[in-house]
Amino acid sequence: MLMTPWGEHLDENCILTEYPRPQMRRNSYLNLNGRWEYAITDSDESPRRWDGTILVPFSPESALSGVGRSLQPGQALWYRREVIVPQGFIPADGRLLLHFGAVDQEAAVYWNGRLLGRHMGGYNAFTLDATDALAESNVLLVAVRDGTDTNELSRGKQKTKRGGIWYTPQSGIWQTVWAEWVPERYISALRITPDAAHSCVRVTVQSEYDGVCYLHFHGRRIGGFTNRETTIRVENAELWSPEHPKLYDFSAELGSDRVESYFALRDTAVGKDSAGRPCLLLNGKPYFHSGVLDQGYYPDGLYTAPSDEAMIYDITLMKRMGFNMLRKHIKVEPMRWYYHCDRLGMLVWQDMVNGGDAYSPLSIYVFSNLGLRVKDDHYRYFSRSDAKGRAHYMEELGQLVELLYNTVSLAMWVPFNEGWGQFDALKAVQAIRRRDATRPIDHASGWHDQGGGDLKSRHVYYRPVRLKNDGRRVLALTEFGGYSLQCPGHLATDKKFGYRMYDDAAAWMDAVEKLYENEVIPLIAAQGLSAAVYTQVSDVEDEVNGLLTFDRRVCKPDAARMQKINEKLHF
Repeated sequence: MLMTPWGEHLDENCILTEYPRPQMRRNSYLNLNGRWEYAITDSDESPRRWDGTILVPFSPESALSGVGRSLQPGQALWYRREVIVPQGFIPADGRLLLHFGAVDQEAAVYWNGRLLGRHMGGYNAFTLDATDALAESNVLLVAVRDGTDTNELSRGKQKTKRGGIWYTPQSGIWQTVWAEWVPERYISALRITPDAAHSCVRVTVQSEYDGVCYLHFHGRRIGGFTNRETTIRVENAELWSPEHPKLYDFSAELGSDRVESYFALRDTAVGKDSAGRPCLLLNGKPYFHSGVLDQGYYPDGLYTAPSDEAMIYDITLMKRMGFNMLRKHIKVEPMRWYYHCDRLGMLVWQDMVNGGDAYSPLSIYVFSNLGLRVKDDHYRYFSRSDAKGRAHYMEELGQLVELLYNTVSLAMWVPFNEGWGQFDALKAVQAIRRRDATRPIDHASGWHDQGGGDLKSRHVYYRPVRLKNDGRRVLALTEFGGYSLQCPGHLATDKKFGYRMYDDAAAWMDAVEKLYENEVIPLIAAQGLSAAVYTQVSDVEDEVNGLLTFDRRVCKPDAARMQKINEKLHF
């Protein structure tokens, strides 16, 4: 069994204890990670006995959970723990909010036998109010069902029968569970919109209560009203970029409720390069996005990083190699991952998680390889026949945009990838822009372009990289490379998958460099290429095409050599 260094030295008494929501921090925080009781049953009835304990927030399929069992479609996964609320933790006029970072796929939450609420969707955070169910002794019960690839819900690259590009499924609680007290009138969310051109940021303090609120910034107290924009002006403003990731701290106050947050001044947009071709802009200037595809899987924690340090390691090492962007591939990370990208200076392209019916190679590969454009309102070709599933996808898409709207480093939305579960991509673009008009959109990454969005987005494997700028949208190479190198002693399986195989590390490095030098870099001057996304950050199970091994113990390329390659990727 492969283990990361952080998983190998995991302290069960200190599991992801950092405050989970860095842009909305309160002093009241009760971390509920740790040992819970669990049971897997074949019915919806609460179990009479428990199978053992599970280490939350690691899924039962993961090694770090201590369980090592797979939840099957049709089964129920139950969690139970006693919650001791410290004496004096909740004031007389306070409320206790219960937060879940993510639970895959469907969850019902009970507090002292009372149903607090249900949530559908395995990737977006949700919050429930436990105040009215509080007692001296409290029992938290969570019931989970996960159909993986047997239903329409979003699931990403999880598959009941893993192999190749499909990974071990995971289920249940996989992000931090935590509680906090808030006053009766409290701040429910912040919406932060930077305006770099005018050296200011617009902040909306969201609350169910309409009233006066205040923002505190650099010794100033700025008055405003809840659910309306309030402007913070910044003197001698410093703009955020990967080279200079400047963050500004501020706080918001509503009555006795106060939250700490941060913002940055930056602008992501589409414009023209010196030759008049469409390109990506950062802070009003052409900026090349040199990225890596980031699956966010770990051999010991699956979807869940063993620690903050594990997340930081991937980001900092990619940055040391000269990359300035990570494409978060068909997964939503905990908010702390985005925080680290914000503070360390790493642009993020965010994929929506795909779903739909069974994956159909006919629709995904054949039509695309023949050069045929199939309209994605032909739902059955794209395994999207179920109207309820399509509606749920659009609901989750809206939730994702709201969840990550404040993320400083987020520079691109990607609703669909290679046709997986794709439908009505142009409508998805409209849905995103209604919620976020500040960021570009890659509406159909790789294949099945519907002629919309901001990017002409192409994936190139198995053949030379040859792209042409159409003069209408930004030209982007959104997946390429994937050259494979096995590192004995660091392999998860005895199988290997990649797009070109190498047995020798030196030959592999030479091939990667040649690919950039001969095929990618010339496209910047010749065609106005604006982004390139190499596949991928790390090996994942059968895939051995990562820059790092799956256990993160071996970095395959020479970091300094990789950095020199990336220095040539600019306008």
